Amino acid sequence: MDAFQGIVKFLLNQKTVIGYSFMALLTVGGERLFSLVAFKCPCSTENVVYGLVFLFAPAWVLLILGFFLNNRSWKLFTGCCVNPRKIFPRGHNCRFFHVLGQITLSSLVAPVMWLSVALLNGTFYECAVSGTTSSRLLRLICKDKPIECWKELHKVSCGKTSMTPTDNEELKLSLQAQSQILGWFLICSASFFSLLTTCVTRCRSKVSYLQLDFWKTYAQKEKEQLENTFLDYAKKLSERNLKCFFENKRPDAFPLPTFAAWEAASELHSFHQSRQHYSTLHRVVEDSLEHSPEDDETTMVLVGTAHNV
Repeated sequence: MDAFQGIVKFLLNQKTVIGYSFMALLTVGGERLFSLVAFKCPCSTENVVYGLVFLFAPAWVLLILGFFLNNRSWKLFTGCCVNPRKIFPRGHNCRFFHVLGQITLSSLVAPVMWLSVALLNGTFYECAVSGTTSSRLLRLICKDKPIECWKELHKVSCGKTSMTPTDNEELKLSLQAQSQILGWFLICSASFFSLLTTCVTRCRSKVSYLQLDFWKTYAQKEKEQLENTFLDYAKKLSERNLKCFFENKRPDAFPLPTFAAWEAASELHSFHQSRQHYSTLHRVVEDSLEHSPEDDETTMVLVGTAHNV
């Protein structure tokens, strides 16, 4: 039992790594499924458009899903049309772009994974580049190759050129090698950029490593308990309303947060060393829900060091 609990604890501590690994497996599986089932290079002048669509369209969809599934996106934009000061607070107009940048970086993980896997496989790139009509690219690709390469490059993916099978295979391998080089370049660049941004964020952290670790643990526990509390209160409120409706009687008082309290608790959070609140809800509770009109007007606050909180 102790060994099992140790394994569970280890997996919970490594949930970010496991999540990214699962995402990578899904990306690899999706790419292979597209390549084997859906993708059929037309081997015509449409090669470029067809190959690029399969290369970038799934990445774009994954990027949109990343924005859609990120709670911070909705914290940032909910109600902004009614009160633009939520995203452009007075004196802090650049905060919106900072938060949007953080959301964009976290949403780029899945698209970069897709592009990396697709480029390493080489199928989409091979189809797209083989349809090029650029004389410069043709000169690079068909260097030291038969003259048919210039006229029949778009047929290379299908193996229907009038070139010898050896020349055709060499061209395919050359295009796939270019794709794989680009794939590894993208992986190395994304890894270095991720390390760089993490180092910069940690160097500018206002809290120590242990306090930041506690902050993340607290935020996770608060999120879990908040979801359970939502379910509990929603159930109790719905039961009260249904009972009063069918029994045709006035409802008992059911305390709920005020509109101002909901607004305050929905803000993005910022850590201040003078007032160590670990979440917006923590700050709202500590402040006893007392906010000035100016605070209500400028409701958006930026997460600085723990952008996943």
